[in-house]
Amino acid sequence: MSETDKVHDLTPQEVAKGLVEGRYLLIDVREPNETAAEAYPEGTTAPLSHFDPATLPEPNGKTVVFACRSGKRSVTASLAAQAAGKPYNHHLAGGMIGWKAAGLPTKIGG
Repeated sequence: MSETDKVHDLTPQEVAKGLVEGRYLLIDVREPNETAAEAYPEGTTAPLSHFDPATLPEPNGKTVVFACRSGKRSVTASLAAQAAGKPYNHHLAGGMIGWKAAGLPTKIGG
């Protein structure tokens, strides 16, 4: 099994729907300068440069979905969380680039 088999891709549309329905906790692993410029409307932040799976918010029954700019750092975060024993194996495929391409809303300031 390759590393990418351990992380499940979700489309921007799937993530947006899951957020509206309260099924997903979106964790944005981009850096503060990136989230300050443009952020996911329902996201919480955990920059990859200081990433510690132990300090992630409690999902309270929701599925954790990692997100970044293009979908690379979110896979890294998911694998790091799994290595720390967390069952967090979903990410937003395409990241912010895909989110915006799908016409989904963003906000200023993470």
